Amino acid sequence: MKKLAALFAVATLAATAGIAQARDLGPDEALKLRDTGTIQTFEKLNAAALAKHSGGTINETELEEEYGRYVYQVELRDAQGVQWDLELDATNGQILKDHQDD
Repeated sequence: MKKLAALFAVATLAATAGIAQARDLGPDEALKLRDTGTIQTFEKLNAAALAKHSGGTINETELEEEYGRYVYQVELRDAQGVQWDLELDATNGQILKDHQDD
């Protein structure tokens, strides 16, 4: 019984830690970060994503803080109609992930 309780406690802590590592940033906080120069402008970040998939259209964007890093997430559809998910380092525009959406 003690092993089961310990296993449950460890699982709960692991789940909670995973949730705490990423948080969505609201518009006010995102604009403050942009205005202070902490992150790139949204226009530059969008342009970097579109440069990777020319002729694409951005459907959705989101700014998150993950493990102390600002990550700009972009969902876009390319010229051929394929859906892509990109993650960019919001401080410099570097593409961190680029994969086709399932």
